Amino acid sequence: MSAIDDLPPLRDVIARHDLRAKKSLGQNFLLDLNLTGRIARAAGPLAGMTVVEVGPGPGGLTRALLTEGAARVIAIERDERAVGALQEIAAHYPGRLDIVNDDALTFDPQPLLNGPARIVANLPYNIATTLLVGWLTTKAWPPWYEMLVLMFQREVAERIVAAPGSKVYGRLSVLANWRCETKILFDVAPSAFVPAPKVTSSVIRLIPRAHPLSANPDTIGRVTAAAFGQRRKMLRQSLRSLGGDPAPLLEAAGIQPTARAEEIPVAGFVALAQALDLQRTTH
Repeated sequence: MSAIDDLPPLRDVIARHDLRAKKSLGQNFLLDLNLTGRIARAAGPLAGMTVVEVGPGPGGLTRALLTEGAARVIAIERDERAVGALQEIAAHYPGRLDIVNDDALTFDPQPLLNGPARIVANLPYNIATTLLVGWLTTKAWPPWYEMLVLMFQREVAERIVAAPGSKVYGRLSVLANWRCETKILFDVAPSAFVPAPKVTSSVIRLIPRAHPLSANPDTIGRVTAAAFGQRRKMLRQSLRSLGGDPAPLLEAAGIQPTARAEEIPVAGFVALAQALDLQRTTH
């Protein structure tokens, strides 16, 4: 029996359902239930909460979320092989686990929600960054989630929390810290996973800011993509990909044309996005 409930050990579940991890799906399963419990607790008290989980696989984290008191877990799993394993958990926790056999990149969980939710997930590595950018650039703000607790490769986690001037400060850093408070909580060794990845992973928490600086998410996305797409170049050069002469934009944002993207704080990119939108409406 397992340490947190009387469901079978995860290794037995994986063997019974032939759930060998697929590289094409970015799968690395967490089998240590003490560790999945730690991740669930990092999302704060879960009593009465709805949790959205992406890529539950055999359900180690799913079980921890339910054990820690989540009123409801919406588990989005693309791999049909995992559905049987998740259904066993659903039977053990009647009415508390909704299994969605769909692609998290295209599935919108909002119609299933009846209140605030938290997103807690050991994200499939091959879609983790794309999912995060989508959650960060949603039109409505405050967003439909009140917290994100997510697993990333350590190097991605470091990029998410990076400050201006850091070598790893980039587009993801700007988008994350524009709208959220970010923090790396703890690292997870490769040996905790099956199969073991070649890199250390990190659990990161993002809490939406109630009143982030105002900017159009699409525009700040375009500006950061242009600026960091040629990060070694000065902004007067890299921002040409936006179309037109960048000089007026930089002047309006109060940024030196010789500056480089990695030197500019979040507020500077917001000012550039505002200037670009203003330029569009006046031309």
